[in-house]
Amino acid sequence: MNSTKNEIAEQILRLRFNQMIINEKYKNKEFVIPIHLALGHEAIAVCVDIIMEDCDQLVLSHRNIHYNLAREKNLKCEIDEFLLKKEGLAKGQLGSMNLTNEKKGIMYASSILGNNLSVAAGLAFGKKVKKESGVVIVVTGDGAIEEGSFYESLLFAKSNNLPLIMIVENNDWSLATRIEERRCIINLKNFVGSLGISYELLKGNDIYSYIKKLESLRGYALSNNTPVCIEVNLTTLGSWCQIVEGYPNGKFINYHAGPAPKINIEGGPIIENSENDPIFVLKTFFGDEQFKKMSNKVLNDIKDEIK
Repeated sequence: MNSTKNEIAEQILRLRFNQMIINEKYKNKEFVIPIHLALGHEAIAVCVDIIMEDCDQLVLSHRNIHYNLAREKNLKCEIDEFLLKKEGLAKGQLGSMNLTNEKKGIMYASSILGNNLSVAAGLAFGKKVKKESGVVIVVTGDGAIEEGSFYESLLFAKSNNLPLIMIVENNDWSLATRIEERRCIINLKNFVGSLGISYELLKGNDIYSYIKKLESLRGYALSNNTPVCIEVNLTTLGSWCQIVEGYPNGKFINYHAGPAPKINIEGGPIIENSENDPIFVLKTFFGDEQFKKMSNKVLNDIKDEIK
């Protein structure tokens, strides 16, 4: 890891502010395409960006905004893409849910649940056939682990000794429904363990510990030619409480796609004062004054860049 503590902090702050700026534009109805924000997913996205080598490949799902922003580090070209302009990251042709960036190793992104998993397994197999180095990292959500392609892709990767890193972002939601409201709990550790695949749980949003763990797991996958599965417990921030029939004390509503209506950039980068928010956790590593200066600098730099 060549990045310094402060550089990592600035990167995660940049990702938060980038999304908040996009959220403001979304609330103002500037975009005509569906966008899935990932407020609260910043720690794992920055972690993946930092540990990736030039020989690695990244495969994403419909909620890919945080990885694309973390890898490209350019908000304007992402906004232009969402506005379907020719100046956009993919010349306005891919929009949001299928946005790729091969120059930064993002080979594929899919709006179809679980579709990207088999593609990632194929890319990893292609590396083996062509004797290329590096790992393939594929990101999915807790909903896609119910799909047959999840099991089949892991089985294929394990059977063919492929260094595939599968990251499951578990935000406990399927669209606007809590997982516990519609299905039984899936013990992912036992599930992948039945195939002899190593499992790691990341929680707490500590970007610095995440980087150390993921670097270690990347090395393990490469040296042993084996897939690994990482489950990341996170919160897609921006839900709100609403009184609905059958829920006298209110029910939390998750926006899934579209803007987070109650989040405003004027409130600063921290959305929730708990470990559910990667920026709140990040602040614990710095003094109040240093964190404030860092946040202001990052935001002002972004505003200058997108003028």
